[in-house]
Amino acid sequence: MAKESGRLGELLVREKLITPLQLQKAVNDQRSTGGRLGHHLTKLGYIEENELTSFLSQQYGVPSINLSDFEIDQEVLKLVPREVVQRHQVIPVNRAGNVLIVAMSDPSNIYAIDDIKFVTNLNIEVVVATDTAIADAIERYYNQQVNFNDVMLDFDVGDEEDEEIEFGDMEEDINVLDLEKSAGDAPVVKLVNLILLDAIRKGASDIHVEPFERQMRIRYRIDGILYEVMKPPIKLKHAIVSRLKIMSNLDIAERRLPQDGRIKLKMGRGKEMDFRVSVLPVMWGEKVVMRLLDKSNLQLDMTVLGFEKQALADFQAAYQKPFGMVLVTGPTGSGKTTTLYSALGELNQPGTNISTAEDPVEFNFFGINQVQQHEDIGLNFAASLRSFLRQDPDIIMVGEIRDFETAEIAIKAALTGHLVLSTLHTNDAPSSVSRMLNMGVEPFLVASAVNAIAAQRLLRKNCKDCAAPIDVPRQALLDLQVTPEDLDSGEFQVMRGTGCGTCNGTGYKGRVATYEIMVFNEEVKEFILNGASTLELKREAIRNGMRTLRMSALKHLGEGKTSIEEVVRSTAAD
Repeated sequence: MAKESGRLGELLVREKLITPLQLQKAVNDQRSTGGRLGHHLTKLGYIEENELTSFLSQQYGVPSINLSDFEIDQEVLKLVPREVVQRHQVIPVNRAGNVLIVAMSDPSNIYAIDDIKFVTNLNIEVVVATDTAIADAIERYYNQQVNFNDVMLDFDVGDEEDEEIEFGDMEEDINVLDLEKSAGDAPVVKLVNLILLDAIRKGASDIHVEPFERQMRIRYRIDGILYEVMKPPIKLKHAIVSRLKIMSNLDIAERRLPQDGRIKLKMGRGKEMDFRVSVLPVMWGEKVVMRLLDKSNLQLDMTVLGFEKQALADFQAAYQKPFGMVLVTGPTGSGKTTTLYSALGELNQPGTNISTAEDPVEFNFFGINQVQQHEDIGLNFAASLRSFLRQDPDIIMVGEIRDFETAEIAIKAALTGHLVLSTLHTNDAPSSVSRMLNMGVEPFLVASAVNAIAAQRLLRKNCKDCAAPIDVPRQALLDLQVTPEDLDSGEFQVMRGTGCGTCNGTGYKGRVATYEIMVFNEEVKEFILNGASTLELKREAIRNGMRTLRMSALKHLGEGKTSIEEVVRSTAAD
């Protein structure tokens, strides 16, 4: 595959469809997360899908196809099993007599063609489509919404009302051998695997398995919002939780203390999915929350995260300085880690020593020394930071500044020739200054050490397939703080998704970040030294060109990327 990717890249550069620099960036992403080169080139926005399809078609001398405009017959889909389709990333398109037409992104893959020919006993004709289009088609036709009811037929759950459930269920006596046996039963294994795979297909970021007094609930967090997907019978709660514990290498006999583990699923074609598992004893059993960590979907290109042009330039200038501190702030789940990883990705060079202290380490990166924190043995952020300073570092990343001790060491490191990246939990950039002062850090140290503070939120994006323009009263937009100049420009168009199969009826698909970058120039530093309030700091930063979270969100709104509801939900008025 590497040889084929290299050849495709060289041909695209020779035809001047991409630059050598763009090819190198895409190749680096491919090495990091796997997959085909074409997928990374289109994902990074270096080449349009139709342009790549046309190029591949000319190169291989085979017709191209736009799969999104084509409805594939179910009888044709049945000819090629799902395993074969996913293994080779191909899709059957049509059948004419004893000839099967198959869409591929790499028509030179003889092994795939022979495999399909063997399975179907038909002659194969190839048409070309992009990796993304084929992946979308596989998702659409083969990975239809899971019908959990079909799986539940395998269980003999009896009448749930027969079971007498008493308060303090977590103390009840349960035989560990019985737990292991029930967790290993084929229907339980099938159900748990289905829950995990369905979450991956739906693009969930978290899975919640929750026991209550008389029922269970399973929910997925998709684009930041929780959706209920099923309610298994309460009698299955121990079997489901035990199965997840076995997969996570946790102690199934320990049901009174919290436990943390990890599940690694092999998805085929070299792709792996990690689940970070947290088990917590609650009133009626144990609640399990799993965070899905998909490195292949990790978007580390700063230009497509959601930055406005000037905000991106300010942020990049801050972390490209040889020393100082750059803080990213926002609530849990606002994408702070992704922003920091993106910055580290650009800074990660052979001549640079980067060390990170994380709790937990979500993604592994070559060239970066990542340290997992263990509070129970004294390995916390402060202890890690002290060790880093004896490790000849150039760049240090601290997962979070939670206390004075960590803040003090981080600031000293920033003042002694190191670049320090970290996060804080505050509502916006100016209030981060007050937070550090409240921790006990002196104003002159904050003013001297910090280069910039970035605040961010994630907005759900309107689904591209069903988004439509809507009319909003002018006064309502003015109340949102849209400027009259923007409204009169004729380019401000509010849109909203109506709900379709692509977005599971929600009207939203994916998320985009909104940023507020506060640069510490001389004026801002002077305000900090003079003990200015958060409001005064914010006014000064805006006067110096800072675009607030609300301003940034309104720009996304005017471009039709998100909805009014998302702007109001995620950002506060200035």
